Amino acid sequence: MKILDGKNAVLGRLASFAAKEALLGEEINVINCDQIQITGNKKMLEREFMEKRSRYGHSQKGPKHHKTTEKIVKRAIRGMLPDHREGRGRVAFKKIKCYNGTPKEFENLKIIKMAVEKIKKSSAVKEFLN
Repeated sequence: MKILDGKNAVLGRLASFAAKEALLGEEINVINCDQIQITGNKKMLEREFMEKRSRYGHSQKGPKHHKTTEKIVKRAIRGMLPDHREGRGRVAFKKIKCYNGTPKEFENLKIIKMAVEKIKKSSAVKEFLN
C-alpha cells in the first residue's frame, strides 16, 4: 500500500504516478486532495470545468463531473488508466482511494511526498471550486 501526499503536488504528475503504480498492482491512497495544484490559466480552467458541468441539461444523463476535490482527483487518475470499464484498468481503478485531509489510520505510516516545483500559474483545487 502506498500513500501519496497531494500537498502542493501538480495534479497531472500525481495522477500519472498513481495510475502507473495501480497498474503494477499497488493499492494507492491519495491524501490532502484539497491542496493539490492545478496548473494552467485559471480563467480557462474554470470556464472548461463549468462547461463540462452544464453541458448536459439533466443530472442523470451524461458523464459525471463532480465538485468535490477528491472526486476531481480520482477522475484525473482514471483518465490516465487504460479502459476503466474492463480488464486491468478496472482492477487498477478499484485500488485507488482519495481523501481530503489525512485520515487517522494513515498518520503514522510512511507517506510519499511528490516533488514540488516552482509554478508560476497555479491554483489549489479548493480555491478553484470557490
